[in-house]
Amino acid sequence: MDVGIVGAGTMGIGIAHALISSGSNAYLVEPQAGQLEIATAGIEAVLASGVSRGKLSELEMTAAVKRLRTASDIGDLPTGLDWIIEAVTESPEVKARVLRKAEDRKPLRLASNTSALSITRLAESLSHPESFLGTHFFNPVWSMKLLEIVVGSLTSPQTVSDAEVLGRVLHKETIVVKDSPGFASSRLGVLLGIEAIRMLQDGIASAEDIDKAMVYGYGYPMGPLRLGDLVGLDVRLSVAQSLAEAYGDRFAPPQLLIDMVGANKLGKKTGEGFYRW
Repeated sequence: MDVGIVGAGTMGIGIAHALISSGSNAYLVEPQAGQLEIATAGIEAVLASGVSRGKLSELEMTAAVKRLRTASDIGDLPTGLDWIIEAVTESPEVKARVLRKAEDRKPLRLASNTSALSITRLAESLSHPESFLGTHFFNPVWSMKLLEIVVGSLTSPQTVSDAEVLGRVLHKETIVVKDSPGFASSRLGVLLGIEAIRMLQDGIASAEDIDKAMVYGYGYPMGPLRLGDLVGLDVRLSVAQSLAEAYGDRFAPPQLLIDMVGANKLGKKTGEGFYRW
């Protein structure tokens, strides 16, 4: 399978890694040269970690690295790829612009990696909305098993079927959800995260103890506050604001979250959030 990924941030890196690890070819597009170098080094580091843990051999790592190609512009992508997956910032305007350029490369299928934005809305400026849907990957992509497939109002059944095949190729468990604010996973996850922030804001317990409640009491792999740090508190705030518009005050972001984003305490990517990294 030949797949283009536009955007070499955290999610783009993870999707590219999943592709080359599964035997597919990945074409990673990023206009910032420095970020492209960081992305390539990051992917190679994760592969090397897999070798050290006995998950793959040196030969398999070398072969995977050879399946990664990089480009600085969408126009450099080959035409007719099986998929192009857009993985840029969670901005409807930016994503729509990128998707239009990606569609010009005539991929068989086109997808947006988003945790909350409307797939139907993003499809409005596309010539072939029937070939477009949402592929919501989870961070870190190499260890999170879920792929949420989001179906827009004009997405064809064949496109959904092809996305399920993509999920199987990447060794993911897939769920198919109707396009609605927050889909299934973000709508549930953000609500839990917001309540955890409210508890911290009200002094109910420390961040560590709130997270322990969910890890040891309910079997979560990590607590909602630590997860927020990994996702990025700016992303968490943006999604919460979007869901509050759709569903009301239960999704309204707590003042603590607003203040932390304003202070650039965004979680792991800035070195400080609810935890120090």
